[in-house]
Amino acid sequence: MPKQIVLEFPTELPERSARDKGALKKGKEAMVLELLRKGQVSQGKAAELLEIDRWALGDLMAKHDVPMANFPPEELRRQREDAEKRR
Repeated sequence: MPKQIVLEFPTELPERSARDKGALKKGKEAMVLELLRKGQVSQGKAAELLEIDRWALGDLMAKHDVPMANFPPEELRRQREDAEKRR
């Protein structure tokens, strides 16, 4: 069963704007991309939540500067050292 998230806005927001499908889609994208950026969902889960394929997700991530990989500093250091040893 889908979860519903309720956002509250000032009463000045026109009712018609609250039902704007394009705006709602962008809001959902923003939320899922932020969860992805924080490592709270996987790329596969993000694609599933947005109902898009992994290629489209990659394009969306690039558009919003969400890194494709997020390695901890020690892992990057280890990979760099391994690459230098192979030279």
